[in-house]
Amino acid sequence: MIDLKALRDDPDTARASQTARGAAPGLVDELLAADERRRSLLSSFEGQRAEQKELSRSIGKASPEERQGVLGRAKEMAAQVKDAEAQADEAADELDRLLWAMPNVVADGVPPGGEDDFVVLREEGSRRDFDTEGITVKDHLELGEGLRAIDMERGAKVGGSRFYFLTGIGAQLELALLMAGMQQAVDAGFTMMTPPTLVRPEIMAGTGFLGAHADEIYHLGTDDLYLVGTSEVALAGYHSNEILDLSAGPKRYAGWSTCYRREAGSHGKDVRGIIRVHQFQKVEMFSYVPVEEAAAEHERLLAWEEQMLAKAELPYRVIDVAAGDLGSSAARKFDCEAWLPSQQRFMEVTSTSNCTTFQARRLGIRERGPDGDTRPVATLNGTLATTRWIVAILENHQQADGSVRVPAGLQPFLGGREILEPVV
Repeated sequence: MIDLKALRDDPDTARASQTARGAAPGLVDELLAADERRRSLLSSFEGQRAEQKELSRSIGKASPEERQGVLGRAKEMAAQVKDAEAQADEAADELDRLLWAMPNVVADGVPPGGEDDFVVLREEGSRRDFDTEGITVKDHLELGEGLRAIDMERGAKVGGSRFYFLTGIGAQLELALLMAGMQQAVDAGFTMMTPPTLVRPEIMAGTGFLGAHADEIYHLGTDDLYLVGTSEVALAGYHSNEILDLSAGPKRYAGWSTCYRREAGSHGKDVRGIIRVHQFQKVEMFSYVPVEEAAAEHERLLAWEEQMLAKAELPYRVIDVAAGDLGSSAARKFDCEAWLPSQQRFMEVTSTSNCTTFQARRLGIRERGPDGDTRPVATLNGTLATTRWIVAILENHQQADGSVRVPAGLQPFLGGREILEPVV
């Protein structure tokens, strides 16, 4: 939820944010009008209620001749006050509805536009020249099947399309990735968490996931619970309706969870293999910080993501995601995209978002300052490892005979294994 006071003081910034997102700037004016109406009706209600109380006090002082008239006026005033209260409540509900519909205000410097309007900040690592090496590139599924690491056919038999089994070394490689990510997070001071993967509606809505992309989320209607697409949701809800003490530094959590996504809008996209699937594993970083430290924490999360990519020895680029592709809760987002040799393109493997105070306002998460006053905190999130990384690891480290070299940073988590051999 955005800061209503900031919106009143500087509506032009909010209008520019909406325009950059490709959303309607008129929503800002609707909000301002609803806010003005609510304040006017609330003032009218409070004035009438004060008059009613004064009139009620006068009943006991009225003479017998005057009392019936005073009682009649008091009855009329009570009806007027009740109506004024109803109008004020209705105006407050409308303002609340518009506030929950308004996405976060994008940060300065975020590129305007949609999915294809990102800005490449830098590219790291070297792409292999497979032609020079005399290697015919195989995609991750062909490699994975040769290693007996991925079984899509039986995944579809059991769960339907976009489900899969990781078998043998595939399951071990996934576990190694997640263990490496979690070990790095713990070494950096994060508290390890295994959060719930089912959350209540108010938690899902509070993190901003029930807006334009609600059709991506699995909903269990009988229980009115949602399956999370990232442990960010549960970790954001962990401190809902709490006052935090951040005087000793940020609160940082690393959640390891299964994640679920319907992939409702991805028909025909990445249908081969495990790039876009309905279920996967992920290690997610989540930080609570004072708002003044949010931008610096965002850079730290990105650096930790790049540290993991270096361990996996993957060539990648960092992009500044355009405003229209941010999602409702993020003010800025950086993605790291690994090179995919079989498709000659980059593929997202990590994402880190600065949500400023947007989620905290919706979830009631505050900090107490030195003066004793409370204010909303900033929340940030970032990916350290997911099942999808297996795609990039298999393809970038493949050998001519179908074997795959294990990056040095992952070898300790695979029992020291250096090569994954195809199964004959």
